Amino acid sequence: MMEWESASITHEGNRRDHNEDAVFCSSARGLWAVADGMGGHNAGEYASERIAQCLDQVHLEADLSVCVDRIEDALIEVNTHLREHSMLECGGQTVGSTVVAVVTRGHLGVVLWAGDSRLYRQRGHSITLVTRDHNPIADLLDSGGVTEDQAIHGDTHIITRAVGGQLDLHLDVAVFDVAPGDTLLLCSDGLYRELSVDEIQACMAMEVDNAVEHLLQQVLEGEARDNVSAVLTRALAS
Repeated sequence: MMEWESASITHEGNRRDHNEDAVFCSSARGLWAVADGMGGHNAGEYASERIAQCLDQVHLEADLSVCVDRIEDALIEVNTHLREHSMLECGGQTVGSTVVAVVTRGHLGVVLWAGDSRLYRQRGHSITLVTRDHNPIADLLDSGGVTEDQAIHGDTHIITRAVGGQLDLHLDVAVFDVAPGDTLLLCSDGLYRELSVDEIQACMAMEVDNAVEHLLQQVLEGEARDNVSAVLTRALAS
């Protein structure tokens, strides 16, 4: 299994009085995730933390397809739990969270996601957005109805998928290749809505620990209107 070095950070930002994001980071297991909670009265915090706790308990094996199945099953269980928690403890109000989770084995990686938290991969001087946001404006972006900049700064706080958001959880899944030196960034929208792609890419080129610190610092120097979370991991050359 390829070795990885990783770092993570999460912060309430400049305008929120508490943090509803959660991060999960385990280089040894080849598993990382960011969850961005939503719902009043600490419901979002409960949802995102539940996702992180559940991923920590997933038993992973060498076979990548088995790992993906178990992660998906675990997130479906969280979805069911959050729906029940909503009815029993929160009067039926939304208790949900986005999730972007990555698992790697050897030279392959798989990302599972629901909502608008993202995965970027940097290879050499090129950065690629691996995920596609689950929100209404993403369809316009795909059709060319809006530009990437318009999509980032548009009213896209409405998401069409989330863990706990619907009776049945539908995760998107994408497979991607991994090469030594590749850097992966999992992040909440509170990060990428505040920074340009060039600013994100410049930070991803730094040493891993410095990269997450610089990403957060740059966001906090701006408006930082939302919670900010990032997990950054780099494949080491064998």
